[in-house]
Amino acid sequence: MVKRRIAQLVTAIVYNANLSGFVTGKIWQGSSKGLCVPGLNCYSCPGALGACPLGSLQSSVAGMALRFPFYVFGLMLLFGLLLGRSICGWFCPFGFLQDLLYKLPTPKLAKNSLTRKLTSLKYVIGIVFVLILPIVFLELNGVGSPAFCKFICPAGTIEAGWLMTALNPGLRSGLGLIFAWKSFLAIVVILLSIAMFRPFCRFICPLGAWYGLFNTFSFFGITVDENKCTHCQACLKICKLDCQKVGDRECINCGDCTKICPTHAIGFKKGV
Repeated sequence: MVKRRIAQLVTAIVYNANLSGFVTGKIWQGSSKGLCVPGLNCYSCPGALGACPLGSLQSSVAGMALRFPFYVFGLMLLFGLLLGRSICGWFCPFGFLQDLLYKLPTPKLAKNSLTRKLTSLKYVIGIVFVLILPIVFLELNGVGSPAFCKFICPAGTIEAGWLMTALNPGLRSGLGLIFAWKSFLAIVVILLSIAMFRPFCRFICPLGAWYGLFNTFSFFGITVDENKCTHCQACLKICKLDCQKVGDRECINCGDCTKICPTHAIGFKKGV
């Protein structure tokens, strides 16, 4: 879908419009860094103008003993209510990267019953690494830690870790086992993204897990006219995700199913 590709490209550019950062290796320190963008985009990327909602939530949770993270939680709630997982399909640079990698001409791994079960993993990762561990680190060390960003996030590894060390050779002396571990995970995600559709979004991303909770009643998204639907399952056959029905928590509202439906029963809620 051309509209989606344009939205993804524009989003990636707007999120990372600090072009000088890609030359100087300096992180943008302007006031816009106090604002969260909807999709997954690392705060420490040299081009990033805004903050990642997932990283901001972890940092807020780590200090939750002092105050509840009303701003970040409220913003993520607003994003979910407005767009649901359309953010994953249309407005996430890391989702866009996975889409591009999947286009490489290699044998592909199709979805199956195992991949459907693995979709629950992102909820476990979200609860443990985004909500529990930051508080645990705070209690043990007196300082909270954004555990998902620190130990898992491949977007942060690629956008910040790899880019920043390439632009700032002096940082390389400080790299250790955690960076090696995260680089290994990032390489695995990249290779998997070539062989299968969006593995990070489907199995790992807590932000996608959160937005998926709002999919069925978000303002924007996919809808089905039950009066026209013949239940032929053509939509689910063409879907590369682990959806059990159109618009469920795994649906990123990419729109592929709208083109294949023989009765034109599937469309976007707001006529996009």
